[in-house]
Amino acid sequence: QVQLVESGGGLVQPGGSLRLSCAASGFRFSDYVMSWYRQDPGKERELVASIGSLSHTTNYADSVKGRFTISRDNAKNTVYLQMNSLRAEDTARYYCKARSGISTVYWGQGTQVTVSS
Repeated sequence: QVQLVESGGGLVQPGGSLRLSCAASGFRFSDYVMSWYRQDPGKERELVASIGSLSHTTNYADSVKGRFTISRDNAKNTVYLQMNSLRAEDTARYYCKARSGISTVYWGQGTQVTVSS
C-alpha cells in the first residue's frame, strides 16, 4: 500500500539545522511532484517547498527561501528538506505530500519540528 514516512524532526535551538526525510513506497515515486507542508495548531497547512518529478524544479515559500533546500533521490524513493538557520516561527508539524496530476495525492503522518531555546 502507499506509504509516506517522515523522519528527522525534533527539538533544535534557534539558528540550528535539521534534515527531514520522507521515504515513499507503494507508488511510482519518480512520477510524482513531492512537497513539504507544515501546520501549526489552529493554522492552515502551508506549502514550504516542492520539487518536480522530472525536471526537479524547486519552489519555496518566501519565508524559507535561502534557508531551506528540498531535494529528492529517485533511486531511494526519498525526498529531503534541509532546514538551516531555524527560527521559532518554523515550529510546526511538517508533512510530506506526493501528487500526480490533480487528483492523486498522498500525505504522510508528519514529523514535529520545534525550534526553541
